[in-house]
Amino acid sequence: MSIAPSALPIGMRGIEKRFGSVPVLRDLNLDVEAGEFLTLLGPSGSGKTTLLMILAGFVRANAGSIRVGGDEIITTPPHKRNIGMVFQNYALFPHMNVFHNIAFPLKQRGVAAAETAERVEKALDLVKLQGLGERRVDQLSGGQRQRVALARAIVFEPRIVLMDEPLSALDKGLREHMQIELRALHRRLGMTTVYVTHDQREAITMSDRIAVMNAGRIEQLDKPETLYARPQTRFVAGFIGESNFIPVECRNGSVWYEDRRIHTAAPVPAAGQHLMVVRPEKLRLLADAEPTSGVNVLEAKVSDIIYQGDSFVCYAALRDGRQLTLRDYCRSDVLAKMPAPGQPVSFGLDAQDTILVAAD
Repeated sequence: MSIAPSALPIGMRGIEKRFGSVPVLRDLNLDVEAGEFLTLLGPSGSGKTTLLMILAGFVRANAGSIRVGGDEIITTPPHKRNIGMVFQNYALFPHMNVFHNIAFPLKQRGVAAAETAERVEKALDLVKLQGLGERRVDQLSGGQRQRVALARAIVFEPRIVLMDEPLSALDKGLREHMQIELRALHRRLGMTTVYVTHDQREAITMSDRIAVMNAGRIEQLDKPETLYARPQTRFVAGFIGESNFIPVECRNGSVWYEDRRIHTAAPVPAAGQHLMVVRPEKLRLLADAEPTSGVNVLEAKVSDIIYQGDSFVCYAALRDGRQLTLRDYCRSDVLAKMPAPGQPVSFGLDAQDTILVAAD
């Protein structure tokens, strides 16, 4: 099996899909680079799986264009798109053993028996299932079934691999292990990969870029670190990581929270109401004599402190009653200055960690 046999870019333009009178995708545009691992991330009903099924050819778009390597495929039937697919439930054939499950797409394409055997063995080696070709599917663990489904998707050397929440049925430990395995395999093969999940941590772990979807549209498409550090909308800020939202006002080129000026390293938005996005892990406890020049100081009263093993969460109420959350590691220097519930506390937020998004 060759590595990255024909990784190709994908270009989707004006994709629209309705089920009856209900719009599911709305004039959606998306570019995927050749060899890229791109994840469609969003809540249930955001349209991510529908978009993947349209790309695979199993669902027909009401409007739009899909080009793969310059070729239009919007009307091409699924079996002629040369796209590998890993389904959420794996869709393995229970009456076939591992070898014949993986060999199925090769048989459909008329590949000779000797070449089929060679390709299947190489695919088994890639997914670390050597020697299990004769095993029945019902004798496999969940992680092994997932690997068989992946091997079947790549054995015919497709241009593109699509994955629809393939790890959702696995337990937490195995799921996290398989995330790393899939990422490493993608780096070895270099195939253009489009992955669907609703798990933001999974998306951040695995992806070159993430398209955050909401209500049939892409809210933001960026690298994981950019999505986290500089979300462009309230939805993205709330969906990627934890966030506190504090209403602020922009006027005369400055940002204000009540009567206090807010420092930010980012350009100040246009005048009007906005939200300051405060990540719990970016807050820190301020000592009484600590310098605060260029630091945003938020005064509150501690509501509760929750111990979580290696970290703790401090819940506090601002003067206007709005709740604020701080998360930090259980270091002795931090715990030593932690006030008890009911006591006042000052949180510090550095200007470079201050994020602003539109209020609507």
